[in-house]
Amino acid sequence: MPRITREPLTLKSVNAAKPTGKLYRLRDATVPGLALRVNPAGTRAWAIAWGRGQERIIGAYPVMTLDMAREAARRELGEVAEHGAPQHKATKDTVADACRDYVAALRKVGREDAADDAERRFERTVFHDRIGKIKLGKLSQDDVEDWRDRVERGELAELPVKKGRPPKAKPLSKATVNRMRTTLVAALNRAVERRKVTPDRVIEWANVKPYEKVGNRRNLYLDKKQRRALLANAGADIRDVMECVALTGCRAGDPAAVLRRDYDARHRTVAFRTKDHPRTIPLSPAAVTLFERLAKGKSPGEHLFTNGGKPWAKDWSGQVKDAATAAELPEGAVLYTLRHCWITDAITGGMDLLTVAKLSGTSLAMIEKHYGHLVQGVARDKLAEINFL
Repeated sequence: MPRITREPLTLKSVNAAKPTGKLYRLRDATVPGLALRVNPAGTRAWAIAWGRGQERIIGAYPVMTLDMAREAARRELGEVAEHGAPQHKATKDTVADACRDYVAALRKVGREDAADDAERRFERTVFHDRIGKIKLGKLSQDDVEDWRDRVERGELAELPVKKGRPPKAKPLSKATVNRMRTTLVAALNRAVERRKVTPDRVIEWANVKPYEKVGNRRNLYLDKKQRRALLANAGADIRDVMECVALTGCRAGDPAAVLRRDYDARHRTVAFRTKDHPRTIPLSPAAVTLFERLAKGKSPGEHLFTNGGKPWAKDWSGQVKDAATAAELPEGAVLYTLRHCWITDAITGGMDLLTVAKLSGTSLAMIEKHYGHLVQGVARDKLAEINFL
C-alpha cells in the first residue's frame, strides 16, 4: 500500500518532499482532495481524489505551482460535487483562438498598448503559422520547440504588406524570440485558467525554456559623439523622438503617445502613459527646450511627436536603422540604445537606482539586475578618492 501522509502543504514542505523508494502522498489541508504525489523516481505531480480509489493527476510540479494546483483542484472538485466526477468537455479551440482571446482580455481591462503589442507578435508568428491551427489539447512540447526554431530562423508565412512591416519574416535574435515565447505562454496559460484545456497540458510549453544570457541589446553603449552623429543623420521627425529618449531615458514608444496636455511648462514635467507605467517626470533644461519647441502653437489634444504631421504608428525602426547606418554606428544600434545610454549615464553620474527606476518607468529589480554592477564601479571610484587611514 502506498504511504499516505497528512500535513499542511507549504512551498517549503513541497520542496522538501524526497523519494522514499515507494509512492506516497502529501495531502493538502487547505483544499481537501488535493495531494502531491511523490514517485519513487523523485518526480512530483498534483492529483485530486474523490470517492474510494478515484484519483486523477492534474499537473506536474514545479510547472504547476501550489497556488495553481489549489485553484485547479477547487474547480474540479466543485464539478465532482455537482456531477459526481470532473467534467472535461473536448474543446475545439486552437492556439490561434487562445491568442485572440488573450488580446481581447487585455483590451477589456484597458491595456491597449499591451494588447497591440501581443496582437502584432501573434500576427507575425502564430496566426499565419501552422502552430496556430493546432488544437490546445493536442499541443506538444515538440510543436512549441519547432515553432520557436521557425521564429528564430524567420521561416514563417508571408504577411499582407503593411506600412512599417515587411511582408517577409527575417531571422530574429534569441532575445526577441524570448519575448515572442513569453507572449505565447501567457496566452496558453490564460487558456488553462479559462478551462479551454486541462492543467496537465501546461508542462508541454513550460518545458520550452527561454534562452539564457541573450540580453545583448543592453551591452551596446554609444558615447556622446556617436549619439550626436545618430541625431545628425536622422530626419527631423525621428530626430525629435531620438532626442526625447536620449534626454529622458523613456521607452521607445513613449514619445509617440505624448499629447500637448501631457507637457506642463510651468512645472517643467511631462507625463508618459504607455507600457502600463504611467508616470510624470521632471525635465532637464535641454529636455525643456525640446518640449517647448514641439508644444508651441499646439492644442491640448494634439500629439507633440509626429511622423509627417500624423501620429506615429510604431514605424520608426526603419528610420532609426537608416540613421545608424549613415552615422557608421556599431550594428545593433536601435532606439532602445539611447535609453540604455541614459540609464548608464544616470547611474555612473551618481543618481540612485530607485530614482533611475522611477524616471525610466521600470522596476528597481530590473535596474539592479542589469545595471547594478555600475554602482559598484562608482562606489569603487569614490572609495579611491577617500583617505581612510
